Amino acid sequence: MSSFFADIVSTIFPAAHAEAPVTTEDEHASAGSSDEPEPEVIEQEEKEEEEEEEEEEEEPEDIMPALEEECANSKACEPAKHHFEECVARVTKDIEEHEAKGEKRAHGEDCVEEWFHLAHCVDPCVAPKLWSKLK
Repeated sequence: MSSFFADIVSTIFPAAHAEAPVTTEDEHASAGSSDEPEPEVIEQEEKEEEEEEEEEEEEPEDIMPALEEECANSKACEPAKHHFEECVARVTKDIEEHEAKGEKRAHGEDCVEEWFHLAHCVDPCVAPKLWSKLK
């Protein structure tokens, strides 16, 4: 009976045999040489690295963070920023007190609401400045 099931399984799932990887003559010749790459390969890799660095250098600086900071410090957004900073100080103090006592902090206050108030003040200030510099 067990041979019956073995025959069925071998029919449905034929045995897979791994084959040895095919090697070319170049690989056989290089197998005997040292593991160091050839000079042409090194030069090509260096050129690719230089091209990548040039591409990174050509990327323009993002001006949005500077504009956001400028708008957050403006007189119009001063109250929202003040409330956000006070909240961050309160939450940080609460976290530090719980860590000092070795307690896990239960769900407490977060500053999401204050952050959104600040963002709603900053975004309309940033938008026209950003678009005028991007044009």
